[in-house]
Amino acid sequence: MTHILITRPEGKGAALAQELEQAGYQASLFPVLKISYLTPSTTELSPLINADKIIFISQDAVTALAQLKPTINTKAQFYAVGQQTADTIYALFGVRAAVPKQYDSEGLLALNSLAEVDGSNIVLVKGQAGRPDIAKTLKARGAFLNNCVVYKREQISAEKANWTDHWQSLKVQGIVITSNAAVDAIFNNLTEQQLQWLQQCRFYVASERIAAYLQQQQVSSANIHIAAGASDTAMFSCIKQQGSKMSEQSKPVTADNKTSAKPTMSSDKKAAEKAPSVTNNKQKISKVAVLALIISLTVACGVGYEFYQKLNAGKAQNVAVNELKEENALLSQELQALKSAQSNLQQALFNSEQKVAAALNESAQNNQQQLKAALQQAQQQGASLNPQEVTSLQRMAEFKLWAEKDYQGASAVLKRLDALLSEHPGTVAVRQAITQDIQTLDSLKPIPTEAIYLKLNSILANIDNLAFNAVNIPEEATKVDENALSEDVNDWQQNLSNSWNKLVDSFITIRHHEGIAIEPLLTEQERHLINQRIKLNVTQAQDALMSKQASIYFSAISEAKRLVNEYFKQDDEATKVVINALTSLEKEPLNFNPEVNLQSTQQVKEWAQ
Repeated sequence: MTHILITRPEGKGAALAQELEQAGYQASLFPVLKISYLTPSTTELSPLINADKIIFISQDAVTALAQLKPTINTKAQFYAVGQQTADTIYALFGVRAAVPKQYDSEGLLALNSLAEVDGSNIVLVKGQAGRPDIAKTLKARGAFLNNCVVYKREQISAEKANWTDHWQSLKVQGIVITSNAAVDAIFNNLTEQQLQWLQQCRFYVASERIAAYLQQQQVSSANIHIAAGASDTAMFSCIKQQGSKMSEQSKPVTADNKTSAKPTMSSDKKAAEKAPSVTNNKQKISKVAVLALIISLTVACGVGYEFYQKLNAGKAQNVAVNELKEENALLSQELQALKSAQSNLQQALFNSEQKVAAALNESAQNNQQQLKAALQQAQQQGASLNPQEVTSLQRMAEFKLWAEKDYQGASAVLKRLDALLSEHPGTVAVRQAITQDIQTLDSLKPIPTEAIYLKLNSILANIDNLAFNAVNIPEEATKVDENALSEDVNDWQQNLSNSWNKLVDSFITIRHHEGIAIEPLLTEQERHLINQRIKLNVTQAQDALMSKQASIYFSAISEAKRLVNEYFKQDDEATKVVINALTSLEKEPLNFNPEVNLQSTQQVKEWAQ
């Protein structure tokens, strides 16, 4: 009885062992690994919310993720490496997963839906250090890949020497392996004798990947048998098939060993087979000869014996005729049996043709129905609403609002989103929130920054044309001093008179103004400084406008207006124009950062989940 050792983790090999024992094998459970579930961080789980495709490596990956109860996009495309993994996905998440024909990494990557994944968000739910080829290939195809590690395989703490010695004592002939980690657990740190014994065993593995990894341990490919997957059914079929092949191969050897003992029996058997035909021929010949002899004796006999001989000949003829009739009857029965068999065969062929035609017709109808259903499903999927597109439009509207401060652009994006949702039922609440946000954004009028800037620039150009509210200081005329002293000595009398006149003018003459109001007097330098100060305030208002600092803008405008009112003539036309322009600019509603909260953000998030 062939002894099969099952090394799958605890709780996963009992059904296979039972099947093998029912089929006449001896099966033993010996787990070499244990599965430990992990708790990924929120950052690792967050890509599941907006994932386009989610790939599960094994049943343990599905079970471990389901226990975490994360927020997951169930409208994404799910993938499973094997059928049992797909069944577990449907049982825990209620989603049908795509399964490759070849249950391994190569088969998964060969799927058409994973051929062009440029820009797709893909989450790979896996164990620690498992299947690096999938992640590497998908990244090379341009996908945004996120690994979600939810479990790990750990070697059971035991001495491997005890494993192999115990297996050898049990006379184990075949070993079931379903992962590379199990290969490492079995083959690492072995003695030469233990390794030689293991290399002589037959190994039943779940994929070509494991077979190639096992060959690195110097195990011959003739001793490695690849199943159609890691399921119990696939493993059992592989073991059963290999057992049948070995049984068939063993039969010719037994026949060869007995060939020398059978030549006599074979020749005797041939002789025995030929014997009936010879006897039958002799019987047929003897009957004809007897008939001929009877006829010849009848003719040769004398007249005296004629009646007697005729009587004997008649009896012989009757016997021969009766024998011939019996033979003819047997032949007729055989012929009738052949005709009946032929009729039955024709009827069976006719019935088979009818059944085949009916089966082909039914198969064609089923194929047409399945094709129609697939086309309808494809049309429904093509017309169905993509949550990823809805979420992207909502995020674009938020970016327009908060990053670019483009309220009209945000409103346009929300209008496009509303038009998209209008074609699908079940989006009333989301559309109401979107309509409210559109009304709020449309009520926010954009600030006419360029127009305000040009008005300020016009004021700057008119500052130098304003008339100051002050009396111009006249220029002092050059006067001729009539009392100037002469340097000529002969003019001493005139010099004496001029000196007396100066003395009298200094102490006695009184000057006064009559009928003229006294106004402040400004020099040219002071006027220039006032103009420059007003220009500085206007320029500061322009800078504050461009940098969206409302408080600085209004402070600069107010100061410029105060200076114009204080130093320039109010009845002058140029002064009126500047003051009116500054008053209009003071009333501009410069609300650069209005408080706007989009009600549709939360509604879209809840709808997408």
